[in-house]
Amino acid sequence: MKQIINEEIKTFGLFCGIGAGLAGMNRSRAEVTNKVATYRAQFRNVGGIDVDPGCIDNFDKLVGVDGTVLDLFDAEQYTAWHGKEPGSDWKPAMPDDIRRAAGGECPDIVFTSPPCKGFSGLLGSNRAGTAKYQALNALTLRGIWLALEAFKDDPASFYLLENVPRIMTRGTHFLDQIEKLLEAYGYAVARTTHCCGELGGLAQKRRRFLLVARHKAKVPPFLYEPPKRSLLTVGDILNKLPMPGDERAGAMHTLPSLAWKTWLRLALIEPGKDWRSLNRLNVEDGFLTDFGIIPQQAYQSDVLGVRSFDQATGCVPGRSGPTNGAHSVADPRPVGALEYRQYGVKKMDETSATVTGHRSPGQGPFSVADPRLSWHTAASRNKYKVVAINSHSNTVIGCSQPASGAASVADPRPNWSDRHGGNMKLCSTEQTAPTVIGGGKGVQGGHISIADPRAFGTDQREVFNGGGHYGVIDPEDSAKAVTAAGKYDNGFNSVADWRLPEPTENLQCVIQSEWNTWNRPFSTYELAALQNLFDPEEGICFELVGKSHTAWREWIGNAVPPATATAIGSAMGHAILLARSGQTFALGSTPIWVRPVMTAISVDTPARGGVE
Repeated sequence: MKQIINEEIKTFGLFCGIGAGLAGMNRSRAEVTNKVATYRAQFRNVGGIDVDPGCIDNFDKLVGVDGTVLDLFDAEQYTAWHGKEPGSDWKPAMPDDIRRAAGGECPDIVFTSPPCKGFSGLLGSNRAGTAKYQALNALTLRGIWLALEAFKDDPASFYLLENVPRIMTRGTHFLDQIEKLLEAYGYAVARTTHCCGELGGLAQKRRRFLLVARHKAKVPPFLYEPPKRSLLTVGDILNKLPMPGDERAGAMHTLPSLAWKTWLRLALIEPGKDWRSLNRLNVEDGFLTDFGIIPQQAYQSDVLGVRSFDQATGCVPGRSGPTNGAHSVADPRPVGALEYRQYGVKKMDETSATVTGHRSPGQGPFSVADPRLSWHTAASRNKYKVVAINSHSNTVIGCSQPASGAASVADPRPNWSDRHGGNMKLCSTEQTAPTVIGGGKGVQGGHISIADPRAFGTDQREVFNGGGHYGVIDPEDSAKAVTAAGKYDNGFNSVADWRLPEPTENLQCVIQSEWNTWNRPFSTYELAALQNLFDPEEGICFELVGKSHTAWREWIGNAVPPATATAIGSAMGHAILLARSGQTFALGSTPIWVRPVMTAISVDTPARGGVE
């Protein structure tokens, strides 16, 4: 049986942030077997440095080691960044300070993640070129120099510099100096990029730059890339979490207060797309022409509400009526399905409903569709008949009415108004009205109606505006009488709903989009889960030190996902174990990191350049 030898691999962090990456490296695993023994790596962190006290408070919690608050600027950089000279109590960090922060130990892996604001594409090129941000960018070089000097008696096996990919263009001159510095201390260097999501199996695409330096004397073997893993979906993570606002998740799981117009814009973006989806919308004078917004909760507690036929009504109180709740139903059943329907007409071959003493066509299906056509030949049944104008009428009897025989005529002549006194006729506004007679009551009595072209709401028609057509009631006023035929266009049957917020009002709300989704921002807690700062399957309770969502989100965004750091640490631990077990060559199942610059990490001749 082979001997098992546990080899300790120590890690240390510069610009460590909240320590997420180093916490992930603590979980790295590596194992190498030769003819004599099996070597297993055990990772241990010896410290970390950051200028932000809040970051160090969280570092202590996540990594389990005391971190150090330390400003790594030199005096010139401090002045350029802060715009003033440092105080008398400030002094620049020196290599001795780095050794103290590491507890006097020499690490095997030095992990640096310097500030990326000056290299990020989110900062305009003009501002990025100012002395202020160039001083911030220079920390990449100064940090590496401090660590190299601090641990020169027992050099680290690996140096890592993690940053945004744009550092390869905006920070080329810094990277060139860093490479030369590392080479002077005996390191082979490679520039590469990777996707944190693929290395850690995360639910995000996160492209990052990584400069890898291997001490050629201490670690001769190749460094192989960590294996890539399939990406998860956002739902794979969020479905394991409670909904925002759940107290079990803590204070970080609350939605941010956004301007109303921002919520609305989110609701109109198609799922899977970004803000460019808004370009498909038709906007006129600042208003959407194709969409409307209605409150999900009906106004006045469902007054005059109508339920869908497949909905439950809920509890029915003792005084349920149309005006005090949703107690009506939209009945989709056809008229013939219910025998009590008014004005029902039976087919000739159907059975009649029960005949009662007071039934009439308006009280049920007591009419029949009679297909027989011979009935009109009988004079006694010749009711409501209309005779053609070129036919003889029947004998006109003394009590003739339209209902008592064929006493009406179909008159095709168009100038009937001249013969019938202008019944139902409209006068033009430019004409003189005819004489108004005493018996001309109603619109059928002659030319007593006028076609008025003036629009509603103008001063000219103010006297006509009291009819309530399209009338809108102020929310603080009492409603008018509600009639059975009340609609938006025949009275004061609408209300001015003031519940929509002002465009710039900040609030938390739910807008159900046309895709039946709630398009909302991630909570701070969810961002931490997507960054793999905690595993929902191990428990949903997670909270960073502090109380500011702004600070939390900045710390989370700057963090190296722990699962990604675990994968990187495991690859480096494997190379270190190979060297300690006396093996200078080993085949790997993954590409040498990185294949285009493999010579930079496998032989003594350094190679320059970057890989996108």
